[in-house]
Amino acid sequence: MLLAAISAASMWFYVQRVLIPYERADAALYGRPRGNLSDLYPRWLGARELLLHRRDPYSPQITREIQEGYYGRAIDPSRPYDPKDQQGFAYPLYVVFLLAPTVFLPFAVVQSGFFWTLIALSAAAVVMWLRLLNWRISGTTTAALIVLSLGSFPAVQGFKLEQLSLLVCGLLAGSALFLARGRLFLAGFLLALATIKPQLALPFAGWLLLWALARWRERKNFVWGFGGTMAALWAGSEILLPGWMHRFREAVKAYQQYTGGAGSALDVLIGPLITATGVKLLATAIVLGTIAVCWRVRRESAASAQFNLATSLVLAATVVIIPTFAPYNQLLLLPAIFLLLQNRGDLCRGSWLIKVCAALCAFVILWPWLATVSLTLASGMLPAAQVQKAWQLPLYTSLEIPFAVLALLTLYIPGKLASGRRAALAD
Repeated sequence: MLLAAISAASMWFYVQRVLIPYERADAALYGRPRGNLSDLYPRWLGARELLLHRRDPYSPQITREIQEGYYGRAIDPSRPYDPKDQQGFAYPLYVVFLLAPTVFLPFAVVQSGFFWTLIALSAAAVVMWLRLLNWRISGTTTAALIVLSLGSFPAVQGFKLEQLSLLVCGLLAGSALFLARGRLFLAGFLLALATIKPQLALPFAGWLLLWALARWRERKNFVWGFGGTMAALWAGSEILLPGWMHRFREAVKAYQQYTGGAGSALDVLIGPLITATGVKLLATAIVLGTIAVCWRVRRESAASAQFNLATSLVLAATVVIIPTFAPYNQLLLLPAIFLLLQNRGDLCRGSWLIKVCAALCAFVILWPWLATVSLTLASGMLPAAQVQKAWQLPLYTSLEIPFAVLALLTLYIPGKLASGRRAALAD
């Protein structure tokens, strides 16, 4: 617990005293604007203007007003160092239903409340994943895992940016846990709400719908919960803003254009090493391999180890192949990381390849904390400006983490499924 607290504190220190001061100095040097920089703000302003004033949140006028709050002024394409991200309302319209209770409040109040809500929800998500995995550990170990999770760079970045991805991660964890507890309709309801971030939720939804259809009579309530909630969200959105889907598609297309198609983690890490065709083939192989595992375990109970394997694999593959790379999305790796920790004995008894991959995976995950502890200690001996020059140090393995987790999980799953099948045949 002490090591976890030290590691988490060093990460928060790094973000507050190293990374943010560096970003401010760099922005001042190049004249880049910095407003509230809250990823919640574009969604909140769009919801407020739609619900209170019946204005189209996808319109250029609202986008400009969003920029004035997010950046502090409207961005200017003629300025070479201005941000390219226009911060338009590139979300499904039904996100406004989640934000509706906040539109009468000042944004400063909403911002503070949402920050603490994300922290509480992220801590709860850790507990939910542990319960889904049925991992029986002490209260101290649970607390240490919560502290480490909240003190990881993806979590701290998500908290500071007030990213809705963290809300989606919590909803997905709740959906999976309710499935395991037999609360199928409620699980479908939470999953439908999570589709405010379609790129994160839809792969998981595809897996769960396959699982539900495999035993329709037993699991149909999940489909009714998901489908009914989605129908209500879409119908309500159409009443609020007829034709909103077309506007949403245009907003997504514009986002891809002005961000230059940043690409997936696969594109960013592997793209420079192989051709674009090779990247697509690798992504296809990941998708097909994930589908094959899901198909094999589709009839298993949501409380089974096989279900947990497939769920962890789907979420890990999602982080690798979704078309936008952002560290805060790596919180979807938590069930895979916890599952691998839970079965660390199997990994230690595995082949040399599994052992090497496990060691590399542990290193890339632990590296950010090792680096931030080092920077925290260095800050007591060196000038702040000199420490800030090493701002990239904790981020060196950020790209590699999803690949290391997915690779280790891919090596581990075949043996685990085979041993489960042998045990079933023996029974």
